[in-house]
Amino acid sequence: MMTPSQAAGSAAGPDDLEDRLRRFATIWSRAIFPVTATSLTRPEFEQHLLPLARQLSEALHIRPFDSAAAQRVGAALVDAHCTDPDALSRTLGVVDAYLVLYCGNDQESAEDSRARCARLQHALAAGYALALRERTLTEQEAIARSALAARSVAMEALHATETRFRAVFEDAAIGIGIADLDGNVLEVNDTLTRMFGGLEHHVRGRKVNEWAHPEDRPQTWNMYEELVRGEREHYRVEKPFYRNDGTVLWTNLTVSLLRDADGMPQYQLALMEDTTERRLLNLRLRYEATHDALTGLPNRTLFFERLEKALAAGDGARFGLCYLDLDGFKAINDSLGHSAGDRLLVEVADRLQSCATAPGEMVARLGGDEFVALTTGRETQREVGELATRILAALAAPITLDGREISVRGSIGIVEGPAAGERTSAEVLRSADITMYRAKSAGGNRYELADPEADARAITRHGLTTALPAALERGEFFIEYQPLVHLGDGRVHGAEALVRWSHPQHGILGPDHFIPLAEHTGLIVPLGRWVLQEAVRQARFWHEQAEPGGSAPPLRINVNLSPTQLHHPGLVADTVDVLERSGLPPGALCLEVTESALIGADEDLLKPLRQLAEMGVDIALDDFGTGYSNLANLRRLPVSVLKLDRSFTQGMQQHPADPVDRKIVEGIVSLAHSLELAVTVEGVETGVQAEQLRELGCDTAQGWYYARPGPPDRLHTLSLADAV
Repeated sequence: MMTPSQAAGSAAGPDDLEDRLRRFATIWSRAIFPVTATSLTRPEFEQHLLPLARQLSEALHIRPFDSAAAQRVGAALVDAHCTDPDALSRTLGVVDAYLVLYCGNDQESAEDSRARCARLQHALAAGYALALRERTLTEQEAIARSALAARSVAMEALHATETRFRAVFEDAAIGIGIADLDGNVLEVNDTLTRMFGGLEHHVRGRKVNEWAHPEDRPQTWNMYEELVRGEREHYRVEKPFYRNDGTVLWTNLTVSLLRDADGMPQYQLALMEDTTERRLLNLRLRYEATHDALTGLPNRTLFFERLEKALAAGDGARFGLCYLDLDGFKAINDSLGHSAGDRLLVEVADRLQSCATAPGEMVARLGGDEFVALTTGRETQREVGELATRILAALAAPITLDGREISVRGSIGIVEGPAAGERTSAEVLRSADITMYRAKSAGGNRYELADPEADARAITRHGLTTALPAALERGEFFIEYQPLVHLGDGRVHGAEALVRWSHPQHGILGPDHFIPLAEHTGLIVPLGRWVLQEAVRQARFWHEQAEPGGSAPPLRINVNLSPTQLHHPGLVADTVDVLERSGLPPGALCLEVTESALIGADEDLLKPLRQLAEMGVDIALDDFGTGYSNLANLRRLPVSVLKLDRSFTQGMQQHPADPVDRKIVEGIVSLAHSLELAVTVEGVETGVQAEQLRELGCDTAQGWYYARPGPPDRLHTLSLADAV
């Protein structure tokens, strides 16, 4: 169910607005009708209040704000004989409680609506007081004119009028004070006296200008001087005062000029609403909105305010930012629980705060275990490094949690530069975040300085990561084929399928640019399936193009498998499905697995490879020699081919060959052949290298000496040339 204010803020029509105004007028009439001297019935009196309610509603929303309507409403109440002492206080109570509720809207903040409502109350009371005073003067004049005829009646009326005015003055819910044009306080009501501490002699008899406060707005006293000179009728400000005990009283102050019968300035009337508690509440809400609830540090909101202010500073100012992420915090949360993790964060926050105590320094918590430290000034090139060093030193001492000593480490990314640069606060924080991850990748417990080139690479990697799924859907990937040559007869034995990305902005990208990203995001599985489908389809096409009964055997296709694909439960089923759909014999497919992916592999990981090998699919151990695996493990791996890493054969590119490299290759070939494994060599670049590898007994080779990766038709041309 919507409240009246929510209903007022919704897209209501004129009928709804009129209905809410009638309800407000009903509440108002019920409140003041019992204390109103009128011959009208209550429904008639309610109809009389309805246009006044409409004026207050319009004044609540008018831009710019104008309280003249509220003053007219106050005067209208006096005209309607609502002059009982309770009439004004009850009216102010109704306006305070129900005007925003029934006439507010959600396009304005609650705080702004309440402030406008308070100012309308001041204006209404001022208009009421002025009208009551004018009515009193009018009645006094009438009494004077008819003094001879009805002196006794006139005296009674004058007494009644003065009594009513005094009752309104004394019992008003807001503080009211009257002063002369020299600033001497002449009269104050009890409410105003209580607002200043309850001692009347500390208020009455003082001069207005004695209540100056350091936080007064500059124009406050200028408006006051204009008012006492008769150049201004009223002004409204938020003004603080010192109480008798030295505490601060915050008020919404309305000061109006009272003129005599000739229109000359005579008195000044002040209406004060005590807003101290409201202001304290707002300050508290502001603190909670800008500070972290767990650690008490400034939060992301306040940090960005400070950072933007620092970046906007000119005149040679600089800034330095440290972005800290705790190393291994997730493990602490997982092992000791989130409660212990929270206590650790509180201790870390205390230590960080002790590191940033100099002027221009601050520490904030962005969330989780991420903190930032900001320093500003002219020497931040030196200071920011010292700040990062202090932070790492402060974290070095173990933290005791539940009887355990926990070692805390952190990685820090530093961004430093002139404040007058063109970077936004978001760009600065992003650079610091990227730099922090570089520090973490380098082992942690250290800090790194921002590097624009490294930032650009990281941003490019992120862009490639987010573009990968759509790129696969749009068909931006394609395959190049690098020939595998038989060293014995020089014939093309097959080809390795190498995926490429035709990126719209970055051009042709090799697998080194996107395969690790695909591994990280899990996209490597659908991408690998697509590569397998395309490569097998191409191999089937080559088989169909081969001459029946020709001397050249059908070309084989080698396809790389990533570690993630090895762990995927659908590997065997997907491979079988691709082969069956294409009609390619399993023996024409070789799946390449890196040696590092099989280090320490258990039987569960090897099981799908064994199933594929039993089907006739060859399994090649790629980059052999780089994984530091136990050579004895070769006996239990379901592999039929060793692909020797190029690092072992680079020394054979010239003659004479490096004797150590030659001995190593000779030993590996001998071992592989003894295990009935074929040997393929990668990275062959010279004829001398190829000849020496042939002499050592290597079976096949690939490299730029034979051909660079290219389109499939070129490979078919090479194989036909070999056949001829």
